[in-house]
Amino acid sequence: MITIRRANDRGHADHGWLNTYHTFSFADYYDPRHMGFRNLRVINEDRVKPGVGFPTHPHRDMEIISYVLEGALAHRDSMGTGSVIRPGDVQRMSAGTGITHSEFNQSKDEPLHFFQIWILPERTGITPSYEQKYFSDDDKRGNLRLIASPDGRDGSVTIHQDARLYATILDPGAEIEHRLPAGQHSWVQVARGKVLVNGHLLEAGDGAAISGEDLLRLTGKEASELLLFELP
Repeated sequence: MITIRRANDRGHADHGWLNTYHTFSFADYYDPRHMGFRNLRVINEDRVKPGVGFPTHPHRDMEIISYVLEGALAHRDSMGTGSVIRPGDVQRMSAGTGITHSEFNQSKDEPLHFFQIWILPERTGITPSYEQKYFSDDDKRGNLRLIASPDGRDGSVTIHQDARLYATILDPGAEIEHRLPAGQHSWVQVARGKVLVNGHLLEAGDGAAISGEDLLRLTGKEASELLLFELP
C-alpha cells in the first residue's frame, strides 16, 4: 500500500526569515491524521533567508538529522560543537538527556534550503552526541547510498533506532530497484525533480508512506534527488 502526501497538502508557515513546510504535525501546525509515520516524527523542509536562523533552543530524546540541499547551515550546541553543514553533508544529533543548539544561514547573501528530520530513539535518556559526514553526488547518483543506520554501516552516521536512511540522485530514465526487509515499512521524500515510485508520480516536496510492499522501483522522470527511509 502506498499513501501519497502531496507537497501542497503539508503544513506551511512563512515567518519572513523562514519559509517552512511540515510533512507531519509540528509547532503551530496540528493535524491528528499526520502525526508521523512509524518512528519517523518530523520532516520539515526549511528555507532560511541569508544571515538569520533559529536562536538557541532545547531538545531531548530525539534523533535529529539535517540534510542540506542548498547553502550552508551554521550549527552550535551545548556539547561544544561548532560546524557548517553544506550540500552532501549529513548531520546527526542525538538529543538524549537534553541539549541546546542554534542553527543559522551562514551566508549573508545566499538562501539556505534543508530538510530537518526527527526520528524517535529506541530508548530515552541516552547521552547526547553529534556526528557529521559527507556523501558525494557521485556516491548517490543512480545508487541508494546509506547515510544513516543503527550500526554506522558503510560509513553512515549512527542513529539510536532500528531505522535506515538512504539518499539517491536519479538522472532522467535512471531506475533503482530496492527490496525492503520483511516487515519493514518505508517513507520516500522527494527533494527535487520528479520520480515514479512503483508507478506513482511524486514531485518535489511530495512524500509517500509505503507498507506491505516487498519491492520498491524508483524511476527518475527528470533530474531528481530523494530520501528513502526504512522503518520498523
